[in-house]
Amino acid sequence: MKRRTFIAGLGSAAAWPFAARAQQAAMPVIGFLSSQSADDDTNRTVSFLRGLKETGYVEGQNVAVEYRYAENQYDRLPALAADLVRRRVAVILAAGPEAALAAKAATTTIPIVFSTGRDPVALGLVASLSRPGGNLTGRAIFYSELEPKQLQLLRDLLPNAAMVGVLADPAFPDTQSQIADLQAASHILGLLLVIVNAKTVTDLEMAFATFSQRRVGAVLVGNSTFFAPRTEQLAALAARYTLPAIFASREFALAGGLMSYGSSLGDTYHQLGIYTGRILKGEKPADLPVEQPTKFDLVINLKTAKALGLTIPETLLATADEVIQ
Repeated sequence: MKRRTFIAGLGSAAAWPFAARAQQAAMPVIGFLSSQSADDDTNRTVSFLRGLKETGYVEGQNVAVEYRYAENQYDRLPALAADLVRRRVAVILAAGPEAALAAKAATTTIPIVFSTGRDPVALGLVASLSRPGGNLTGRAIFYSELEPKQLQLLRDLLPNAAMVGVLADPAFPDTQSQIADLQAASHILGLLLVIVNAKTVTDLEMAFATFSQRRVGAVLVGNSTFFAPRTEQLAALAARYTLPAIFASREFALAGGLMSYGSSLGDTYHQLGIYTGRILKGEKPADLPVEQPTKFDLVINLKTAKALGLTIPETLLATADEVIQ
């Protein structure tokens, strides 16, 4: 081989790593910030990536995702958000209001797409739902409107029940306002609430044992980032203790829970994936209105009702959006 040819070939080979690094550097990076753990977030992540793919972005092909999990320790979120900002990600997906607030405090320039079960205007995340302004947008589910309705549905199912158990997460920032809303609704419905706190997996078992000992007629599982991914465990506990239970997302009824009233978390994160893709293509968060679910669905699992020895009133079945046989 001639020396000139060898040098030319060497130059091409040496240039290849630089070209590869340049191509990799050009790939946009999304920061995924969550208060939960990687295992707890599996379903939400799958839905998010599916929505992202619909806009033309596939993880590992033309977009990268940096995941940061607080492992249910909310005080870790500010440092995790700051780390994503230092890495100069293109967009931050903030899973939950606490993550959104941490991301907002960390940057005023990087676009943030959030999910929240609280009013994002009251939280100070956006100026308004229709015109968010700033660098944030996302999807909001107003759980404060859902839980009194869930209590009413339990009353319709069990008109003779005197007590309803409420599973509450004391570590979740919204819990106190949830309890206040439920207490107000319970007075109107003539129900006594038995509130039991749970913030660990072991607590869940003990909570349902307490509900059984107190002989509550049914259980309402409160909104919490700790409870949300544990649909199968919660459904199994309700079945083991023969307790009718209602949850905020359809995933609970699909996992074997008796009833759910609310929206699908999978659908929420699918839509957030779409919003993230649109921002990567150049749209501005300030121009994308904060989305809200257009409809809350009542889902009833008849198989579970039969196992519990319950007959669902025809009037309640008639209002169900989905019946699982």
